[in-house]
Order: sequence, then structure tokens, then C-alpha cells
Amino acid sequence: MKKDNKKLKVAFPHMGTVYIAWSAALKKIGVEPFVPPYTSKKTLSLGTKHSPEAICLPYKLILGNFIEAIEGGTDYVAMISSPGCCRLGEYGNCIYNALTDLGYHAKYIELTLYDGLKGMYDFLKKISGKNDPVLFARAINIAIRKVFVLDDLENLLSYYRAREVHFGDAEKHYNKAIQFIKDADNTRKLNKAKKAAFAEMKKTEIDPKKEVLHVDLTGEIYLVCDQFSNQDITRELGKMGVQTRRSLTISSFLKDAIIPKVFRKGETHLQRAYRLAKPYLMRDIGGDSLECVSDVAYADERGIDGIIHISPFTCMPEIMSQNIFPAMRENCDIPILPLIMDEQTGKAGYITRLEAFVDLMRRRKRKLSLEKQKQAELTK
Repeated sequence: MKKDNKKLKVAFPHMGTVYIAWSAALKKIGVEPFVPPYTSKKTLSLGTKHSPEAICLPYKLILGNFIEAIEGGTDYVAMISSPGCCRLGEYGNCIYNALTDLGYHAKYIELTLYDGLKGMYDFLKKISGKNDPVLFARAINIAIRKVFVLDDLENLLSYYRAREVHFGDAEKHYNKAIQFIKDADNTRKLNKAKKAAFAEMKKTEIDPKKEVLHVDLTGEIYLVCDQFSNQDITRELGKMGVQTRRSLTISSFLKDAIIPKVFRKGETHLQRAYRLAKPYLMRDIGGDSLECVSDVAYADERGIDGIIHISPFTCMPEIMSQNIFPAMRENCDIPILPLIMDEQTGKAGYITRLEAFVDLMRRRKRKLSLEKQKQAELTK
């Protein structure tokens, strides 16, 4: 696969911080990761211009990522593929055809999501031209470990951001912490980097008495994880004193699709989805719909203040989820805010909806608190 000792450049589409994990795996096998500019309005414009009108937002952004990567000099663009009802299974062929029609000659390669470790091994084998089980095991191991650490850091950021005294401090420390994780190239260094990253986050000055709301984010996984496509919803909510928890994460997906059962601890997201969604949705209908329905029940079970469902415009599985939510109100007394995202989503109206939802949750929480106090006084 190599020519004149020059390392091949391989680009992946952006989705949150997952590029950090992919970069670590590629470097481990001697391949150079090509990280295109983070998704921007230019990326969206490029993707939209060359996409079918009714296709969903993630497709447009991924195509835009690939165009920028190819124009930046990458040798390969790597895409994930998936079976089932979601249009993700057709993304690969459509994107390949679009790039070909545009006259781009970078090679295209796919990674099949639900082939587990075998799929990842085969992908690394094709990319590197090697067949080294020990090397590939180390590459997969460091990538998976980084994904879990990065998701933990996201949760810490949300905790501190909702309580910080000076807005922006948590994000400043988070950016430093991320760099520690980027620089770690083996398990030992990653463990040290994790401790250093967590210590960096603790430097954020917080108000421990601040009234904080807790909100779960669910929906289509790309939009939940990617800050550009969801208009950095965790940051906007953090300004309003809301701590968020992403119900769909890369680490939860890895537990379901990649990590062997013997190494899993506790109930996975998909296992919980089948258990909690059963009264409302009997089977998987594609995308992340089953998980979304179960996430509402799970949030209500834990007494969360509210849940926000983020989905791309025209995404049929998520449209089905939203139509099931009203039927859940009989058993799940929790505020739900559906947000449908596309390239035309206006920032001002989006923020207004978030502010109204936060105000609703805050008034509801105070009302419930007063009712509990009165009930406690009556039982004395």
C-alpha cells in the first residue's frame, strides 16, 4: 500500500471528537490520519450543493467533509456502512457516486459497523496492506480506550459548565484536557493523560449551590454527538445552568456492536432499549428509534428534569419515534422537546425554543419541590 516510503493519508468524516480515536488507531499501524477542517458553514455549503434535496443533514455534512479532505490532499476517504432500515446503509454508494461525478479520484473504502472486531481488523488490513494481529489489536485497543475517555470528559465538561462561576472557564480547561488525550499513544500514557485531564477540569471554579437542571439528549446519534450539526446544544444549555447527558454516545455504541460480550459490564444501551421500549415499540424500525423511545422511559425512571430529542429533517425512524412520544405520556411524566435540524435551521429561533423549554422545566421542578415539602409536612 505504500509508495516511495510515503505514508498513506486516510480521512474520516467528523462526528464530535471521534477523529481523535481514529487518528490514534491509524498512527499505530503506520498510516497517516488526515483530519479535514472541522465541520463549518463552508462544509455544509459544499455538501448541500452536491446532495439530493431530501437527504438528511448528516449525509450533507459527511459529503462536505470528504470534499474538503480530498481537496486537502488525502489519499483515502473512509466511510462507515450499516445494514437495516436507516438510509446510512445507502450513504456509501451515494457518496462514492457523488465524488466520482465531481471528478475526485481519492480512493474510497468502507468500514462495516456491525461486523464487530472482525470488521475493524479487515478495515485496518486493507488500509495498511499489513496482516499483523498484535499490531491491529493494539490499534483497536487504543482507539476504543480513547473513545471512553473522551465521552467521560464530555460528561465532566457538562457538569462544570452548568455550575461554573465564569462562563467559558470549563471549556478552556476542557480544550487543554483534550490535548492530553490526543498526545497519548499507548495505554500507559493514556491512563496518565486521563488523570491529568480530569485534574485540569477540576480547576474550573464552580458554584456548588447553583440550581442546576438535568437534561438527557437523545435522537439520531450523529446529531447528538456532533456540535456543529446540533448547534452546540450542550454549550447553549450550559449557559442556562443545565447539565446534559448524551444518551447516545460512541462508547455506548461500541459496547453494543464492537466489544465482545465477555468484556462488557452491566446492561448495554441496546439491551436497555429492548427492555424499556417494549410497551411502546416491539421491534427495531431502523436508525436510533428504539433507543430514543427507551431513553424517554429511562429518563423518567431516573427523575430527570427533561429530555431533548434531536433529529435530522426527513429522518423516518426519528419521525416514528416522535409519533410514539405522546402515547408514552400516560406512564412517563417528563417534558420532551423535539428539535428537527437541517441546513435551514435558524439560530435565533432555536435558542428561543431552548430558553422556553428550560423555563418550563425550572418552573416544573420548583412546583414539584414545593409539593414534596407540603406532603412531608402533612405526614409529620
